[in-house]
Amino acid sequence: MKIALDAMGGDYAPKAVIRGANFALSRNPDLEFLLVGNESEIRPLLHKHHKLEQRSQIIHTTDVVTNEDKPSIALRQGKNSSMQLAINTVKEKIADACVSGGNTGALMAMAKIALRTLPGIDRPAICSLFPTRKGQAVMLDLGANPECTAENLFQFAIMGEAFGVALLGKKEPTIGLLNIGSEAGKGVDSVRQASEMLQTTQIPIKYVGFIEGNDIATGTVDIIVTDGFTGNIALKTAEGVAKLCGEYIKMGLTSSIFAKVGSMMAKPALKSIFKKIDPRAHNGAMFLGLNGIIVKSHGGMDHVGFANAIDVAIHLAKANINQRIIDEIGFSSENDADL
Repeated sequence: MKIALDAMGGDYAPKAVIRGANFALSRNPDLEFLLVGNESEIRPLLHKHHKLEQRSQIIHTTDVVTNEDKPSIALRQGKNSSMQLAINTVKEKIADACVSGGNTGALMAMAKIALRTLPGIDRPAICSLFPTRKGQAVMLDLGANPECTAENLFQFAIMGEAFGVALLGKKEPTIGLLNIGSEAGKGVDSVRQASEMLQTTQIPIKYVGFIEGNDIATGTVDIIVTDGFTGNIALKTAEGVAKLCGEYIKMGLTSSIFAKVGSMMAKPALKSIFKKIDPRAHNGAMFLGLNGIIVKSHGGMDHVGFANAIDVAIHLAKANINQRIIDEIGFSSENDADL
């Protein structure tokens, strides 16, 4: 398994990227890495991790796509950037997947131009894991497509199901469409039409119907499908609430001497709670629907979070997720042709 890393992408690059790669290698000893970026910055960091250095190759470039760069500018001026060269390794079948913590818009634009979409897929979607009461759920789209047609949502559901099988380990994950109510007549036309398509498709999926916002965290379904506008707001809202709850707990546990004593006694339980809601544990969003595996790490992640994004790329590559999507979309197309 060979993974290309945009070594210059992210708030703490390249240090967090190199440490993350080393952490991922400790859990996956057979990995090889292509580290794309400024060798003068990467090489000294690699010297600290001898095994990683032995299993890594540096692709040198001094060009970097910044967080401030608009996608159009990145496309025109970033042809030799660490981000573009990392994507190109997937296009050229040199690497099995690419991971970057850089500019999301630029990464999506560059990847879409370089890799194109899979047969039968109109638009790629940002897809990631979401913590729930029952464990984890898959949610998409998280921001790539603010406006979606019924066909787009239908395709997201099929791709999300494949993602869920790969990362959740469930043979038949349940699928729900995010809506403002669970009743059949609720929602905009595109959502209602997508629901009808999912109910009547011959693809063997477990569509359960509409779900509401409060169903996301309860784990009502395994795959949550929505447009990028709604999905991004839902994600950012959940992140804000999780952070607020964490701050409230910390404030409460340090509010008095008795609270501090109690917090010491409850430390093991509290550690388990914070581990479950730690955003690093759920880091790694795939640009689902592209003809290659591109995983986006949150730019503010440390080495632990970046290592988890690498793990996502590994799981998806091993599961041959794109072929599964092609097979299911092809099945849908055949049935549509019969109709």
